[in-house]
Amino acid sequence: MTTDPPSPDPTLDYNALAQHIRRWGMELGFQQVGIAGTQLDEDEAYLMKWLQAGHHGEMDYMERHGTQRSRPAELVPGTLRVISVRMDYWPNQAQAPDDVLQDASLAYLSRYALGRDYHKLIRKRLQQLATKIESLTGPFGYRAFTDSAPVLEKALAQQAGLGWIGKHTNLINERHGSWFFIGELYTNLPLPPDAPAENHCGSCRSCIDVCPTRAIIAPYTLDARLCISYLTIELRDAIPEALRPLIGNRIYGCDDCQLVCPWNRFAGPTAEDDFQPRHGLDSSELVRLFGWSIDEFASNTRGSAIHRIGYDCWLRNVAVGLGNAPTSTEVIAALRTREAHDSALVREHVVWALRQHGVDRD
Repeated sequence: MTTDPPSPDPTLDYNALAQHIRRWGMELGFQQVGIAGTQLDEDEAYLMKWLQAGHHGEMDYMERHGTQRSRPAELVPGTLRVISVRMDYWPNQAQAPDDVLQDASLAYLSRYALGRDYHKLIRKRLQQLATKIESLTGPFGYRAFTDSAPVLEKALAQQAGLGWIGKHTNLINERHGSWFFIGELYTNLPLPPDAPAENHCGSCRSCIDVCPTRAIIAPYTLDARLCISYLTIELRDAIPEALRPLIGNRIYGCDDCQLVCPWNRFAGPTAEDDFQPRHGLDSSELVRLFGWSIDEFASNTRGSAIHRIGYDCWLRNVAVGLGNAPTSTEVIAALRTREAHDSALVREHVVWALRQHGVDRD
């Protein structure tokens, strides 16, 4: 939102403007556009309870901004509505997930991270959408987000009719599954809000039952401290030893709960070439990835969401994957190359991995 944004023009036809916004959004490559109000009282109460229980682990940023996350006008003064958008990311050119998960010598990376980082792409498209809106309204107050600020984005997307929050806490669209990114345009325009999406999970508990670490501790409640996505992406310290065998070959994120979701039979492939896999990361051997130098890591993850975890956490994660891989001279030799690594974090996980193969440190 700009400083002291202009007041909305009361003479504008905001119903017609909302239709233009939906059309423009589709033209810009979004698969759906919805409009939400800013009342998130129930979601705020749930968030506070979740934080008090410590389910956010070391993600201190979840509580750092207080109610700004659940009260849009506190984050961006003047916000009346939130334009919520959805963009499919399923990389249809990638190796089949089950094939990778069942081959313990390969590395599994969450499907959203195989291509280029979605943050810049979606923010750029949201900015283009704002420019189109401005062509009709003149200057107005707005600010674009995509997983980049204290925004309760899934709750807003549900309010905008884009989908419902499933038992695994991901957003599900009844016609398009859950393989999509979401973004928001906070605005001071009094647009007509859409009807919230209804929940269609029913009695299904496939996501709860499949979770390798039992991180979905109850329907609609995720304990991030157990979640493989948290452990391999957000956590910067040692992965709890008891959880390491359960991670298997998942070295960056985890998709198990989405892979079993019956609604994803309706999911379609991405229309964005940027989301297709790069550098063979959809089915790379763990040994190869563990051999990357710091420069190779930087080069091969540049422009990718993976880059932000850093080289040491990358090696930590791959070491766990190697610890869970079938024992071979190649795996042991690869681990041996990092026994004296500068990082104590890496060394600890390498020692653990060698121990998994019956190799004690000399």
